[in-house]
Amino acid sequence: MIIEVLVSSGVSLIAGFLIQKKLNDAKYDVYVAQAQAKAKVIEHEAEILLKNAKNEIAEKELEIKKHYDSELIKMQNEFEKKELLLDQKERELNELIQEQIVKDRTLSREFKNLEKEKVRLAKQKEKYNAKMKEAERLIERGAGLTKEEAKEIVLEQAKQDARADMAHIVRKAVKEAERNAKKEANWVIAQATTRFAGEFAGERLINVVHIPNDEIKGRIIGRDGKNIKSLESTLGVDIIVDDTPNAITISHFNIYRRQVAVEVITRLVEDGRIHPARIEEIHQKVLEEFEEKVLEEGENVILELGLGNCAIHPELIKLIGKLKYRASYGQNALGHSLEVAYLSGTMAAEIGGDELLARRAGIMHDIGKALTNDFEGSHVTLGYDICKRYNEPSEVLNAIKAHHGEEEVKSIEAAVVCTADALSAARPGARREVLESFLKRVQGIEEIASNHENVRLAYAINAGREVRVMVEADLVNDDEAILMSQEIAKEIEQKISYPGEIKVMVIREVRAVSYAS
Repeated sequence: MIIEVLVSSGVSLIAGFLIQKKLNDAKYDVYVAQAQAKAKVIEHEAEILLKNAKNEIAEKELEIKKHYDSELIKMQNEFEKKELLLDQKERELNELIQEQIVKDRTLSREFKNLEKEKVRLAKQKEKYNAKMKEAERLIERGAGLTKEEAKEIVLEQAKQDARADMAHIVRKAVKEAERNAKKEANWVIAQATTRFAGEFAGERLINVVHIPNDEIKGRIIGRDGKNIKSLESTLGVDIIVDDTPNAITISHFNIYRRQVAVEVITRLVEDGRIHPARIEEIHQKVLEEFEEKVLEEGENVILELGLGNCAIHPELIKLIGKLKYRASYGQNALGHSLEVAYLSGTMAAEIGGDELLARRAGIMHDIGKALTNDFEGSHVTLGYDICKRYNEPSEVLNAIKAHHGEEEVKSIEAAVVCTADALSAARPGARREVLESFLKRVQGIEEIASNHENVRLAYAINAGREVRVMVEADLVNDDEAILMSQEIAKEIEQKISYPGEIKVMVIREVRAVSYAS
């Protein structure tokens, strides 16, 4: 019985195991089918991704090829343009070389012809001398006199005839001189005065720049006057281009500005490249060189006065050098200051003062005049402030204020500076009141224009009959520019005395600058 039960149980287990195995095999087939289906889906997606990637790569390659072809065409065009330009330059150079060869040949022929002409003239001169000697021999043979004897007879006769004529001429000249002496004397005095005044004014107000030929004048003026307008606005002077051969005139009351303009125009003429950008470049360079030049001039003056061992600040030395380009009543400010310095030193040595300190005070007493063109205020105030800032001795500061009566004299050195200043200014021919009043009027016009808001630069030109006002273009519009010109004109009418009329021109300028690299 037990055995039957065990057998029956074993059969059941075996049957269950077989059934389970069949179920597992069925699931396995399902899993394999599902896996194969997923594999096919993944494979399909991979093929799609690959295809899309290939399409993108093809598009990128096409885009790159198009860009490459475009850049290649552009570079080929640029290369062709540069090649054409190079060919043109080469042709121009060849033409210039051919022209120079032709000129050299022409000059060579002319030189040979000149040599032949010299030889021919020498031969003719020899023939002429021979004929003259032959003629002299014939004359001597015919007259029975030698050449020297005949010359003495002729001279003696001429002396006798001339003596009678001379006596008659002298009597006539004396009578005419007696009648016209006063008239002639007045005329000579008037002519001398006129000529002296003309040279004096010209020396102070104009400079003449010599140019190699009149063709340069056209280049200085430029197309539609572009270059000369740029020169006048940049340099702040009046440029006169007239019929005077090989020369142009620069006019302005400010000597320093005028000398800078002369140097800029001279360099532009030598360089040959005359256009607004070059004008500004040369102007900036000349300004830097002039700053070095005035410093060197000041150092030379200090050494000349024996003040080399004194501790004088470089800025004061530069201002001393700048006095060379400043005039007061027609008298050069540096020449006047040197004169005062020497006189002060001599007088201080005689009365027991410090000679070197007196010279130092003398050369510094008008130093403020080097600043009056750039800053407001009197030269006394400006000079006192700048010297005080750079720790000049109290005697120097006292001399600066005392020589115009703004402070009591407190030292021997200040006293001798005041005396020397009066001596230098009062000597005959030292100063001219008319010129100084003109300069003050022109400076006043510039100051009135410069004091207005948003004004960048103001230049009085054309002998003070015109003022050009440069304003900030981004801050002043066209309507405000018109109003500003009217306001400046009205203020000039109220504050300045002048003959005729003054033209006020307000200029707005917008510049766009880019750089190709």
